[in-house]
Amino acid sequence: MNRIARPVRELNSRYDVIVIGSGYGGGIAASRLARAGQSVCLLERGREILPGEFPNTELEAASQLQLDTPAGKIGSKNGLYNIHVNKEQNVVVGCGLGGTSLINANVSLPPANDIFFEDCWPEPIREQQDTLLQSGFEHARQMLKPMPYPESYPPLEKLKAHETSAAAINQEFYRTPINVTFKTPQNGINEFGVPQVACNNCGDCVSGCNTGAKNTTRMNYLPDACNHGAEIYCETWVSHVEKLPDGWRVHLRLPDEKNDSFVDARIVVVAAGTLGSNEIMLRSRDRGLSLSSRLGEGFTGNGDILGFGYNCDVKINGIGFGDHDPTTMAPVGPCITSIIDIRKKGTNWKDRMIIEEGSIPGAVGKFITPLMAAASAALGKNPEIKQSKKPKLTDALQDALQKESRKAESMLRGPYHGAINRLQTYLIMSHDDARGKMSLVDDRLRIDWPDVGKQQNFTIGNDRLLEATSALGGEYVENPIWTKLFHKSLVSVHPLGGCNMGDSAEQGVVDHKGRVFDAESGVSTHTGLYISDGSVIPTSLAVNPLLTISAVTERCCRLLADDYGLTINYD
Repeated sequence: MNRIARPVRELNSRYDVIVIGSGYGGGIAASRLARAGQSVCLLERGREILPGEFPNTELEAASQLQLDTPAGKIGSKNGLYNIHVNKEQNVVVGCGLGGTSLINANVSLPPANDIFFEDCWPEPIREQQDTLLQSGFEHARQMLKPMPYPESYPPLEKLKAHETSAAAINQEFYRTPINVTFKTPQNGINEFGVPQVACNNCGDCVSGCNTGAKNTTRMNYLPDACNHGAEIYCETWVSHVEKLPDGWRVHLRLPDEKNDSFVDARIVVVAAGTLGSNEIMLRSRDRGLSLSSRLGEGFTGNGDILGFGYNCDVKINGIGFGDHDPTTMAPVGPCITSIIDIRKKGTNWKDRMIIEEGSIPGAVGKFITPLMAAASAALGKNPEIKQSKKPKLTDALQDALQKESRKAESMLRGPYHGAINRLQTYLIMSHDDARGKMSLVDDRLRIDWPDVGKQQNFTIGNDRLLEATSALGGEYVENPIWTKLFHKSLVSVHPLGGCNMGDSAEQGVVDHKGRVFDAESGVSTHTGLYISDGSVIPTSLAVNPLLTISAVTERCCRLLADDYGLTINYD
């Protein structure tokens, strides 16, 4: 596979459009505006990583960690796995050409339709959701090509177990659309000119797809942008944007350079991901750019809840292949293949959520065995036995001995055996109150959200995961940091908000087109400055947000083109 990022020495001084970021927001903006005939420069802070180069061992994964903590950064400055550590809300995002699409679970689900009627959205979104926004969803699906795990593929133990849990708690179950290629394209080349092969069921989606089957933005929108003339530059860290009389200046730092550089453009699209875009805009405001006072407010972790069904009575095969020979491994499947959907219309919003099964990458498989054993001893919850008669003492003793034997087997033989081979990983998306706040402390982004983990949806979600695990005869282990010891802290892989859409600067940071408000009140906007990524989403969605982010970005690009008299060629 050819690289599409250019050497930074080729960076010009001015473009029609500068796009900051390369995930679903940045990748789409670069593709669409290049298709509209604009000279486009895309800036990405991470490296270009191709299939076959992602970590698949413990040491390789550790070398790609970067932690942003209150005390400063720990680890690689541009490592693939970027973990933001805060007192109440921790966040995991991707860093590389393709953004978080490189390490997400690919789920392409729209939120419940009534989400877009909520007052937090600008009025044009509420009015046009069946036209421009729906067109955005359609364009995104055409590019990302989501489809459910095929019936023709090998059966998956984790999927079958999840269906058992759904039946036990009497909730809707189905295979969810995922951005994964299950049939190798003709001649092995996809329609964007990128070599691609069918999924091999390795289960390593969230450590980075080494087969090339995962439809990240690096496999579609980004090469499409490149095919239409966009210039892509990696390892370019953007500090802030500055307003010029005839456009915008993007201040950045290039690899191995101590002094800052800059690039100018008529139009700038900030799409550095929820945390990155907020950081850039907060720093821009500190340097004099007039913005809404709502900047940094309205953050949501999308109600994410992590939990585990440990040492179940059924096999799960939920640990990815890592560096093992695929021909010797039982199929794990893509990270997420099915959901239990608990979003019935008319129910209380705190009760609405989806439960997804997941897989753990093989690159961290060896770490999981001792971690789960320790977490089980400290936090494990055994299901209540729902039988009319108590089991015989000998049966209970035999069951306990089997479970202890499986724990020992995992310790001795590794994560593909025993208790860890019977580990069901769960991820819930639900509705939190979206009242987190981001700010800069010592020029580093921090998230403040007192008592977020005490909200009712997290208790409800963990209770449901206990029920789901009970159906499998396992021991439920909640997220170890969601405890009193850690102040009921949370971890999210779906951060949203902070640059929220709104009808005015009093309500949000950008309008329905993604144009940035230029004051603390009113509806006037900066000419040529846009934000378009997860940071503009003004509410939790109770589903994986990638498809919504993509649809909103597609819509913003269409409106941007209309405002500038441009035509996007969608052919």
